[in-house]
Amino acid sequence: MRRLRSAARRITVVAGVALVELVSYLSLDRYGRGLNSIPTVVMEEFPEIDKELLEKFSSFDPELGWAPQPNTTKQKDTGEHLPGEEVRTVVTYSTDEYGSRVCPARDRDPDADLTVSTFGDSYCFCREVDDDETFQNYLAKNLDTHVGNYGGGNYGLDQALLRLKRVYPDDPSDYVCMIVTASSIARILSVWKHYQEFGNVLAVKPRYTLEDGELKLIENPISEKEDLRHLRGYADFLRSNDYHYEHWFKPHLASFPYTDDFLRNSDHVRYSLYSALKEVEEKFEIDVPGIDCGERIAQANVRLEQPRVRYHEDLFDEHEDLFTAILGEFVSYAEEQDFTPVFVMVQQLRYATYEEEHGAIYGDLLDRIDEQYSDLVTIDMANHLGGGGDVESLYVDRGEGGHYSPETNERMADVLVDEVFADEAPEQHA
Repeated sequence: MRRLRSAARRITVVAGVALVELVSYLSLDRYGRGLNSIPTVVMEEFPEIDKELLEKFSSFDPELGWAPQPNTTKQKDTGEHLPGEEVRTVVTYSTDEYGSRVCPARDRDPDADLTVSTFGDSYCFCREVDDDETFQNYLAKNLDTHVGNYGGGNYGLDQALLRLKRVYPDDPSDYVCMIVTASSIARILSVWKHYQEFGNVLAVKPRYTLEDGELKLIENPISEKEDLRHLRGYADFLRSNDYHYEHWFKPHLASFPYTDDFLRNSDHVRYSLYSALKEVEEKFEIDVPGIDCGERIAQANVRLEQPRVRYHEDLFDEHEDLFTAILGEFVSYAEEQDFTPVFVMVQQLRYATYEEEHGAIYGDLLDRIDEQYSDLVTIDMANHLGGGGDVESLYVDRGEGGHYSPETNERMADVLVDEVFADEAPEQHA
């Protein structure tokens, strides 16, 4: 009898361990794949890319990897509603014939006394707000001139520079503002975003390397969109040219036993639990009493992003020279084309939360850049926007999260007027 009880206990323990392993695997498999999944776990190196997903990738660009296309209008549900509620906020993204985001405040005027254009990432593009709520539109009102918006979602400083060089001859301006977040330090080391932003499998891009103090361009290896379905054939190129493959992707690749990957961080459990509840809400059009699942997921996601912020902080220590060299190329191009270069660092929400306690992850880099490039105007926007102890108030409330609100974009335009354009056509300022 004793042996039977002992055997029963062993079977129970084994069954329990197997059950936990199964739940761990199923949770990671469900919520650790694709974009907007658990940011600290990746399930496979080469996920399948089906034709339907590829067809939706309308922004493919063989040189830059992707770019906003000209003469398009897209509407995006921001998610600013609970399940079963009427959609309250849909933002509109429109581009003109140049591929610049539409600036409703002022049309292009070839005879304008002052011309301005902006290049950079999604903070430059101003995601999650309407065309008339971008900082460029507010800036256009202040300066009484059209402001070009050539921001690209998920762009690094490298892609922004390459797009500038491609666009500028057809749309020149007196001032060019380069506007990126600190995540550019990671993006300029990347050729396939999936290795650092898990699930971003369509984003293959060019990058610069620094050899003997000189920039060398590694061109985008994907010339046809259909080739994205066969990335395994480019494995050697992607692994060898993307810094993050060894330093971020491989350490986060989940494997058996999955329990260790799932339970090593309690926010993995929270993220999965609230994601499951949100799916229930959406399926049955109900609201779980007392729980805002979207907010809970966002909170868990911000905490899960902190290791990546610390990783980016280390990248500034190790690869600041590449970042600075790309800015140097921007300054050289400005001298060649005779425009005033402006560099603006803006702050993502995941950095803002971390930097409130630890300080800027790039340290005093902007001060040193300012000293190194006397012709470059540098602005650390976080120093001007503040947040009054509530840094989250600077960002949109719901939806994708992490981008500046219309009110913050308006304040950002005011900062640019004061710091860059104070002496430029002052009679035109609103």
